Amino acid sequence: MTQGAESHPSVTVYTPARLALYDLFILGLSCRFVWRCPKRHFLALYDRYASARHLDVGVGTGYFLDRCSFPAERPQLTLLDLSEACLNKASRRLARYSPKVVRANVLEPLELGSAGFRSVGLNGLLHCLPGTLETKATVFQHLKPFVDENEGVVFGSTILGRGVKHGRLARKALRLYNREGIFTNLEGDLAGLERALAAEFSEHHVETRGSFALFVARR
Repeated sequence: MTQGAESHPSVTVYTPARLALYDLFILGLSCRFVWRCPKRHFLALYDRYASARHLDVGVGTGYFLDRCSFPAERPQLTLLDLSEACLNKASRRLARYSPKVVRANVLEPLELGSAGFRSVGLNGLLHCLPGTLETKATVFQHLKPFVDENEGVVFGSTILGRGVKHGRLARKALRLYNREGIFTNLEGDLAGLERALAAEFSEHHVETRGSFALFVARR
C-alpha cells in the first residue's frame, strides 16, 4: 500500500456515514456474532496496556481509547491512520485529551520525532493491510524505534484467515471482504503472526478468541 495507498479499499471503506454505524455494527454485532470475539476483550487490552504516552495505529472511531482506563488523567495520545475520516472521527471523540494527529502509511517509514511511546495499539489493523503477514511485519519494524526501550509494549488484534475455527458467518465474511479488498488475510495464520512478532520483539504472547488473535509484545 504505497503508491495510491489512500485509494485502497481498506482506506476508502471508512466514510463518515459508515463510521457513524461502526461502533454498533462492527464492534458490537460483527465482533460478537460473526468473529465470535466480543469487544470487551479488546477493551480489556486497552485497560491493561494503554499508557500515559500512547500511540494508536488504525484508530477506527476511537471507541476503545474513549472508554479505557488510562493510568493518568491527561494521557498524551497520538493517533496515526491513513484514513482522514477515521482521524477526524477519533480526534473529535477524544478532544478532551488534545491528541496529536498523524496521517501516514504504517507500511512506510514513519516520522514521529523522538517519541518514546510506552504503549502502541494496533487493534484490528493487520488484517486490513495488503500483503502477507511476513510483508506486513514491516509495520513492527517501522514502529519499533518509537517504542520505549524499557517499558514499551505493543498490543493489538487481528483476524486470522487460517488456523482458527471460523463459523459459517465468518467464512462468508472473509470471502466477501477479501474479494472487495477490505481485508487481505486469507493466508494469515497464527504461526505467521508469531514469527512476525518474534523477529522484532524480545517477548510476545498471542491468544486466539473466535476468529481473532490478540497479541502483546515487548522490546
